[in-house]
Amino acid sequence: MNKVIVTDPPRADGDDVAALAEFGVATVHEALGRTGLLGPDLRPIQDGARIGGTAVTALCWPGDNLMIHAAVEQCRPGDVLVVTTTSPSRDGLFGELFATALQHRGVRGLVINTGVRDVADLRAMGFPVWSAAVSAQGTVKATAGSVNMPVVIGGQAIRPGDAILADDDGVLCVPRELVGEGLRASRARADKEEATRQAFRAGELGLDRYGLREKLADLGVRYLTAEEYTKLERE
Repeated sequence: MNKVIVTDPPRADGDDVAALAEFGVATVHEALGRTGLLGPDLRPIQDGARIGGTAVTALCWPGDNLMIHAAVEQCRPGDVLVVTTTSPSRDGLFGELFATALQHRGVRGLVINTGVRDVADLRAMGFPVWSAAVSAQGTVKATAGSVNMPVVIGGQAIRPGDAILADDDGVLCVPRELVGEGLRASRARADKEEATRQAFRAGELGLDRYGLREKLADLGVRYLTAEEYTKLERE
């Protein structure tokens, strides 16, 4: 493993990332061809939070948060700290003191596929966190890792400076080169969804709007009355 701290990775445009986050994880995920989700294990410790920021990545050893301390120094306003470990860990690598330091630096939140602790304090201070576990298990500061090197979470590669979006639906990574495309595609999808929303409010059915009656027929689905179904069951 490279023992490296990169101090000046390229970052996606912060204003564009913030605008992208307003569409929400599900819309952006769909707009970009259903790519970028960081797997199903990361869940928010709070309800209703929605963030978007540029990734600062930290690769730690299990049960060791030394490289989180190193990563804090590299964080800028508008960043999201993304932490993983060299092998699976559920220990509480992150807590309220780290969050206090990150809030001072203007960091928008944390994504970590290990455990966190001090959850009540994190909620009270309004620091958004998405984690794979909650655990009071303490850690050490003993082993070198890396900061601002590419990492993988949930099968998704994340590079420093990529856009990280997170809300109640999960966490999404958008490569920094695709943020502009993501904005255009998400706006188009949001407009289409609004047209569909208005149609549904007027009483149109999804079966008709999406042409699903033909799909059901092609799949051999039949409409039967209760009497017809009973008769069919007796045959």
